[in-house]
Formats: sequence, C-alpha cells, structure tokens
Amino acid sequence: MVLFEITQEDVLFLASPLTFDPSVVEIFVALSSGASLLIVPTSVRVLPSKLAAVLFSHHRVTILQATPTLLRRFGSQLIKSTVLSTNTSLRVLALGGEAFPSLTVLKSWRGIGNKTQIFNVYGITEVSSWATFYRIPEKILNSTLKCELPVQLGFPLLGTVVEVKDTNGFTVQEGNGQVFLGGRNRVCFLDDEMTVPLGTMRATGDFVTIKDGEIFFLGRKDSQIKRHGKRLNIELVQQVAEGLQQVESCAVTWYNQEKLILFMVSKNDLVKDYIFKELQKHLPSHAIPDELVLIDSLPFTSHGKIDVSELNKIYLNSMDLKSECKLNGKEELWEKLHHLWKSVLSLSEDPLKVPDESLFLNSGGDSLKSIRLLNEIENLVGTSVPGLLEIILSSSILEIYNHILQTVFPDEDLTFSKNYATKRKSSDVNQEEASGKSLHQESVMPLNRDNEINAFIALSRGSQILSLNTTGFLTKLEHCPSAYSSDLISQTNIQNMKSLNPPALIGKSKDMSCIAKVSEEETSVMGAEKMEFHVRWRSDTGKCVDASPLVVIPAVDKSSATVYIGSHSHRMMAVDLYSGKVKWEQILGDRIESSACVSKCGNFIVVGCYNGLVYILKSNSGEKYWMFTTEDAVKSSATVDPTTGLFYIGSHDQHAYALDIYKKKCVWKLKCGGTVFSSPCLSLIPYHLYFATLGGLLLAINPATGKRVWKHSCGKPLFSSPRCCLQYICIGCVDGNFLCFTHFGEQIWQFSTNEPIFSSPCTSASEQEIFFGSHDCFIYCCSMKGHLQWKFETTSRVYSTPFTFHNHNHGNEMLLAAASIDGKIWILESKSGELQSVYQLPGEVFSSPVVWESMLIIGCRNNYVYCLDLLGGNQR
Repeated sequence: MVLFEITQEDVLFLASPLTFDPSVVEIFVALSSGASLLIVPTSVRVLPSKLAAVLFSHHRVTILQATPTLLRRFGSQLIKSTVLSTNTSLRVLALGGEAFPSLTVLKSWRGIGNKTQIFNVYGITEVSSWATFYRIPEKILNSTLKCELPVQLGFPLLGTVVEVKDTNGFTVQEGNGQVFLGGRNRVCFLDDEMTVPLGTMRATGDFVTIKDGEIFFLGRKDSQIKRHGKRLNIELVQQVAEGLQQVESCAVTWYNQEKLILFMVSKNDLVKDYIFKELQKHLPSHAIPDELVLIDSLPFTSHGKIDVSELNKIYLNSMDLKSECKLNGKEELWEKLHHLWKSVLSLSEDPLKVPDESLFLNSGGDSLKSIRLLNEIENLVGTSVPGLLEIILSSSILEIYNHILQTVFPDEDLTFSKNYATKRKSSDVNQEEASGKSLHQESVMPLNRDNEINAFIALSRGSQILSLNTTGFLTKLEHCPSAYSSDLISQTNIQNMKSLNPPALIGKSKDMSCIAKVSEEETSVMGAEKMEFHVRWRSDTGKCVDASPLVVIPAVDKSSATVYIGSHSHRMMAVDLYSGKVKWEQILGDRIESSACVSKCGNFIVVGCYNGLVYILKSNSGEKYWMFTTEDAVKSSATVDPTTGLFYIGSHDQHAYALDIYKKKCVWKLKCGGTVFSSPCLSLIPYHLYFATLGGLLLAINPATGKRVWKHSCGKPLFSSPRCCLQYICIGCVDGNFLCFTHFGEQIWQFSTNEPIFSSPCTSASEQEIFFGSHDCFIYCCSMKGHLQWKFETTSRVYSTPFTFHNHNHGNEMLLAAASIDGKIWILESKSGELQSVYQLPGEVFSSPVVWESMLIIGCRNNYVYCLDLLGGNQR
C-alpha cells in the first residue's frame, strides 16, 4: 500500500473483527502487499499486557490500525513503554473509527526517540472504510510546546469526495458544519436500496470546523448534548481528563441523558478530589462530570469501541454497592458531609473545618451545585432524603446534617438539636422586631384607609400591572400598557368582567420549526437597525441586585414615578424613575432578594428579607411602619389583594402568610409542605391564591380563610412563580417541564424544555400567548394550548421573568424584554420572536426587567440598578 509503504517484510495485526469494515482494509492490504497478517485469539486480546507482549515482543508487529479506545486499553504507561517506546517494532499506527486523541495526550504516550509514523484516518461504512488521512508531522510530535488544537482530518483518498454542509444544506468553506462523503465511481447500497446514483453524498453525523482550508473534527452528532443550558461535546471532557497525570485511560457517558459520568482507570485509588480540581481548571462549569467512577479497565465492543451499555451497568452496580454500604455512625456522616461540601464548592484545598453556620448559597453555591450536592448526599446514604434540596438552599451545614440524620438514623438521638436561631443574626433583630411589633408604633397614627387612598399604577416583573383607584386615568395616559394583561385586576374593573368557566383543553406540546436565533456578530448590526439602548441613569446599591424593580406611577403626577428595589447590601431604595435621583434609603436587617409590592392605598411598600422579617415601609419616606416575623428567610415577593388590601407572602419556614398591615396582624398562616421561594399569585375569578414550594407542590388556597382548595405534586422543586390568567394557572419546574392547569387543579398540558425552568411565566395582553425562559438558554413563546409559537436562543441561561410591552415608537407593536444570566438584555418582537435589540450589562443578571413608556429598569450583580432608554432605530 502506497500510503504506508507496506512491503512483504511488514506484519499487520488484524485488530478488527470480520463484522467491522476496517477488517477488510487490514486483510486486503496484507494480501496485496505480501505482508504477514497476525490473528490473535480472543483470550489474548482481552488482556492488555499479554496482548502488548504478543504484538510487540513475540511477533514484532509493524502496522497497527486501531480505534483510539483499543489503544487506550493498554494504558498510558504500557503505551509509552511498549507500543510507542523508543525501540518499538511499530512503524505505522493508524487511528480511526473514533475521535483522534488530543496532541497533548498523544505526545505524552510516546517514548523518547520514538519514530512511529502516526496517522489519523477517517471514514464511514456507507462510503468506504477510509475516506481521508493525515500524517502527524514529526516536528509537531517532537515539539515540547503544548498544543490545544485537534488533529485535522486531512486529505481525501483517491476517488473520495468530502463536503461540509450547514443545517440548510449549503456548502461551508469556513466555519462549522456536518461532513458528507461520497465517491465518484463507488457506491454502497444501504438497507433496501436498489439503485444509488453515482456521486451520492452520505451524511456522516460528524460535525467539523473548517479553518484556513483544514478540517477539524468537533464531535459526533450523538456526542453533542445540552447540559446546564449549554452545548457540550462529551468527547472534549474525555480528552481533557485523559490529559491529566493520574489518568491511565478514561471514558465519559451521558447516563440517561441526565448525568455526566467519567469512568477512569487510574494508577492511584485516591485521586477523585485531584481529578475534580484539575477538571475545574481546564473545563467550563457545565462540563464538570456529576460523578467519577474508578474502574480496572475500559470495556469495549467487538469493534474496538467503548461499550457504553457495559459502562452503564458498571455505574448501576456502583450505585447498588453505595446503597448497601452503611455509614458507620453519625460521626462518619458529619465528616463525609464536610468532604462533599468542599468538593462541590471547589474548596478541597481548604484545610479549615467548615463552620457549623455556613450557608450553601453564601459559600459559593448555586442552584445547579445544590442539585449536585443533593445527588452526592443521597448516593452516600443510599436513599432519597425528602425535602433535602430546600434545606440545602436555605439552611446551614449543621441543619443539613440534622435533616439527613432524621432520615438515615431515625431511631437514634440527634447529636445536635435543630435551632432556627442560627438562620437569623440575633444582632439584626431586636426584641421589638422579634415580637412582630413596630419600632415606630407609638409615633405612627392608625391610618384611615378611606381618607388616605392614592390613585396609581404599579408595574412589577412579568408585566404584572396593578391599577388602583384610577378611574379615567388609564385612558388619559397615552402610553399606558394594557391593564388587562395582569393577573391582578383593579376593584373597579371586576364588575365588568364576565365569569368564565371554559371547558378543559387537552393539548400536547409540539416543537415547531420556527426558531429565532442570532449570532454574536449579528446582534450589534440588528440592534442598530431596529432599536438602541441608552443608559438613562444607574444607581449604586452597594451590593448585588437580584431583586426585580417595582415601579409606581401616581395618577396625579406621573412625573414623580418611583422605582423601589432592594439589594444584598441590606439597602431598600426609592429612586426617581425619570432622573435616577435617590429619594430615600432604608437599611434592613439582612440581604434583600424579595421584590417590593405596593399597598392598596399606595402609602406602603412590603418587602421580605433574609433575616426572616417582612418589612412594611412608608412609600414616601422609607420609614419602618411595621415588621412581621417569620421563622426563616423571606425571598418570596408579596402579592396584594386589591379587594381586601391583604398581603400574601411565603417564607423559607414553609408557611404562607396573609397579613393585614393596617391592623398589624397576621390574618392566617398555612403550612405549605415545603419551602416557599417563589411569589404567590392571586386570581379573583375564581377567588384562588396560588403558592408553589421547593418540595414540588402547587397549592390553591382560599384567600379569605387560608384553607387549601387543591394541591398538585410536580415531583421536582418549583423555583418559578405561578402565573394565572382568566382560564389557567401556569408554572415552570426544575425538571424542565412547563405546566398548565385549570383553576380547579386539572393539568391540561405540559411543554418540555431541555433544562430546569427557574424563570416565571409572563402572559401577553390578550392572554393568548405565554412567555418564559429556561436554563437551556432559550426564551419560549407557547400558545395557551401548549403549542410552541417560537423560541429564541440567547447566550446564557435565562433565570429572570420576561416582560411584554407596547413599542413606544410604534404603538401597535408588542415587544418582549428578557434577560439572560450573562448580563444581556434581549428585546424581541413578541409575535415572531425576531430580535429587535440586545444590550450587554457589565455583570450577571438575575433580576427581571420592568418597562414603562420607553424606559427599561433592571438590577445587575455589579451592584447597580439600571434605567435604559429604548430608542427607535431612527432616533439618536
């Protein structure tokens, strides 16, 4: 064979079984050149050390064609000492059938002075076993410089045609696409094909990138996964892991499309922490494996490729063994919980003991890491621990430990007693606060609600619009959004609404091909043509702003509109909407993530706090009017009942509360069966209040009595807030499903995304469409029958809630504002999902946008709250 310059002196190893097409190449290359063909019994092939001795000591093989997996089975030490040693008999090594190893790994396998010629061969059965080849140049193999680039596929063999096409079928000259192979005078019949025209091009399922005319392999179609909202090629994880010093060989699987598992053959049994730390240095967070399983050797199929089904069995067996291993008492649990805590939070090098009061989120944890810690703990104890996720998210490591103890050692006395006092800093809560009484009770006169009522419109996240005491005001305001887009409708409008009791709709989600997408390069151009952002003002809050703004516009003087927002600095602020001037600041007892809500009379705002208090502040001065104490952090945002003036709010203490701020009392409280993180939602017809819990429950409650009407278990935590309209109640779930119910608890459809949904839904003014984001980086628009209308791909996970609004420059056009975690704000046309503009904030964004007229207000993790003017493309 000309390519390898094979002569009758060469010895080829028949590495492939007769059922695998490369065997044809091996047999006929030997026959056509007069070379020897070595056939080895299976009993020898399965033992790497024995096989190496047979091939390179006893029979002095000179030509080896193999899959990278078969080569990896020898292990890095044996490859370096025997296969690719200084004095090896191997003259030619041709690797194909799988992704070629990284150059860094390949160079680490070669002994000093090794002269083996190494080739990357590529092809598919449907066209030819080999279609392209590339010989790795000696200067690259001998270079000491680290090379991160993959090895190119190289050049087509005689009679082979190689094309790269994009998703629309157009040929790609530069950039990414799928490889198509064909032959000018050679065809292969597949399945039931009777005729195949010459020149037929076959799709390979392999994705490549073309750079300066050279083709580089990216990954198999079935190796491309979506994890934590980002695309990931699992072969990249394998290549990075393989390059680590302690790793002999490894493989990565996407187990049940939910867990990324790294299987590793190692020289050292005590390497898991080291491997995780090293992977975190070289891989993005979404590529870090969920679990690492140590194995003695890699299983492979008869074709020399990784046996994924066998790896899955190994993983299941390891899970079974873990569940059978009983912990040796509470002390071992405490010690291993510390270890897992440090491992998940990447604190493994820290020799210090984790303080008992350490909170997961404050220690660098997030929602995705919390799920990993949950899985690690349940694997450790060998059983599921009900309610553990919400404890991880809200409680100290000591309380997490106590919670696990109650499940794992239920019959033993607990070493530590559960103490809610550690959840709140006693220095922040004085005796008066703890009793729920106002600090200013003596100086504040009881309010007469009838005499002190203000007319206003209040805007909050998700296009929630509350208009109170505003008869005639809505028609006078030229650019007012629709008041009917809200699930809170003013008392004056209730009489005009007809009671609707629609039949249940049975709908299934279907994925339409209408996908709006834009590349990084296109965003600035499209934004310049259609709409531009201009920073009107920004206000420094001192720390991260995760809360969403509340905008209150008085009917008497809309120019005195105010933005109310809190931050991690403990500061609650009132900022003039138009000028950005701070009207007042009030320091609360702890971090604020709860968004403010305005009272029915307009004189107060209500906001929750991490110290477990619900603060009622005077809207014009920020003066504390009343404080109500719960038993844990309050991250939920309050909802006001426009008919009664009551406030409804949830707490991490697993209770829902109804508060009468005028009488300064709790009207009712209800145990919800789980931490209440999200915000309640009120429906006036029927008169239901909806709460969601991290225990996965969606509850319908009678607002007047606090009694439960119905409940539905979604199975997974609910971070998303429920949203109701006239007909339905909708919510997103951590399992990636978006659910729709009737007001009587009947689920009528669900729509599936690829990742958890933390974003709360937002409805269009007509209530015909519903919008939400997902951790899979998409913003979705569904019809109220559960059918996908469009989806738009952003550049990061979408945590915040979208907001629909009229285009201030074109009054008939409805737009949608949304934010992704990476700080980008997206303006889309709400009917089509077409991008109108995008703006980059200088920090992460978990806050949700609110739009009034042509101003967009949003918080940012760079400590600022922003007001951005939205300008039409013809404005400057």
